[in-house]
Order: sequence, then C-alpha cells, then structure tokens
Amino acid sequence: MDALLLVGLTISALVLPWLIPRWRLRRALARPLPASAVAVLERQIPPYRHMGPDLQAQLRRLVAQFLHQKKFIGCEGLVVDDAMAITIAGQACLLLLNRPSKVYPALHTILVYPTAFVARRDEVGPGGVVTPGHQSMLGESWDDGRVVLSWDDVQRGAADWTDGHNVVLHEFAHQLDSESGRANGAPYLGHHAKYRDWSAVLARDFHALRWQAMYRQHSVMDHYGATSPAEFFAVATETFFEKPWQMAEHHSELYGEFCKYYRVDPRAWQAPPPAPAPGPDAAHLAWHARW
Repeated sequence: MDALLLVGLTISALVLPWLIPRWRLRRALARPLPASAVAVLERQIPPYRHMGPDLQAQLRRLVAQFLHQKKFIGCEGLVVDDAMAITIAGQACLLLLNRPSKVYPALHTILVYPTAFVARRDEVGPGGVVTPGHQSMLGESWDDGRVVLSWDDVQRGAADWTDGHNVVLHEFAHQLDSESGRANGAPYLGHHAKYRDWSAVLARDFHALRWQAMYRQHSVMDHYGATSPAEFFAVATETFFEKPWQMAEHHSELYGEFCKYYRVDPRAWQAPPPAPAPGPDAAHLAWHARW
C-alpha cells in the first residue's frame, strides 16, 4: 500500500506541474476579452478594425493568451496598466495570425521604459581591447526570454500605421527569428525545402538595401535593415505590415515570401496609397495630348 501511495505521489508530482498551467490557460481563454480591452485593440491596432470576424476573434484569443502567460514590468517608475499591456500584446500577436505556433514560447517578460533607454554596448577594438560604451535604444529582443520596449515609441507605432516604423513589430520579429535557434534572418519555416526560395529572395533584397544605404538612395525599407540579415528580417516585417502596397510594388517576391510566412496579406487592411501627383513634364504632355 505504501508503495502504491509513493507511486501515486510521484506521478502526481510529475504530471501536475504540466496539467495545472494548461488548465489555467484553458480557463483564461474561456473568458472573452472584456469590452474595454476590445476597445483598446480598436483604438491602438488600426488593422483590427479592417479584419474579418475570424481574424478579429483569432487576435483576441492570442492577446488573451499573451496577457495570461507574459509578465509586464515597468522600468524607471513607469506603471504598465491594462491598456498599455493590451496595446503591446495586440501588435505583437499580429505576427501570429493564421499560424499554428505557440505564443512566443521562449518569452516570459516584457520590460517597458517610459522613453528611449540607454543600454551598455562594449566595443572591441584592435588587439581585442574592449572599450565600454552606451547606446540609446527604442527596443531590444533577448534570447533569454525578455523583450525591452520604449513606451513612447510603442505609442508612435500605434499612432502611425503607414510609416514603416514599429518597435513592437520589429522586436517581436526578432523573437520569431530566434525560434529557429538564433536570430539570423531565417526563422523556422516548417520544412527545409522552403529555405531555398526564402534565402535567395532575402539575400538578394538585403544586398540591394545595403547598396541603397551605402549610396543613400531612397528605399521602401528603412536603411537600418542593411545592418545584418537579422535586422533586415525585422525591418522587412515592419514594412510588410505597415507599408504593404509599397513593398508589394517594389519588392514583389519578398512580399510574396512574407505573405507565405505570416499567412496574411496586410493590403486587405489598408487602402492603397494615393498615386503621386504628376510632375511638370507629365502635366505638360497631358495638356498637349488633349489637343
């Protein structure tokens, strides 16, 4: 009898830590997001208002899971309230729609600063000499389960969904990128055969962006994406969700790869940008064409 009791206690000790979190998650997801939370999504996540009912329901469920599983910590005196957490969760979960993935399984903590924060960045010089340095940052993504964000810049990203700059999309793209082992611009694609086209298209457009950055030429994507393949993936993600029409026009194959990876087409959530006004030469030719 004692042996059976010992076996039962051992099994319970092994199984309960696995069952209890699952039960708590199911209970959290069984409760719909309150109306106040949905109002935040409608106000702070512009694409939400243009989604169909199915995608809206998906996003609400993903946000509920994100809020249940992740811890928000305010830094430098900032108090992270529910609206702030929902704003961050809503933007982060846009990257997970229609994808059978877990909700950032390696992530456990989001640190939020009031404004841009200063991070230590040591520089290694000739001969391996390390020089301490500091850099002002809008956000960071760590492979130890942390994301760091500037709340001012989170708000800027929510306020303008057409400029191609969004710190939440950027840092959480790094989180997805890291799920394949390390952040290198090649996130987990599900099958090794998919990496051939992905690598060819991203490598070509990455090198094109480096060339544009070197010669300070205009690009749909921010030149910061030329820093490394990992930054290119994060910047391209920002562009994909915020400037989809321009990206589809100037980087059609890259846009196609991102449509396959993210399993959405953000053009459905945003009207196409207005056509540029014709220049003087075009107007002059049009006038002559009438006669």
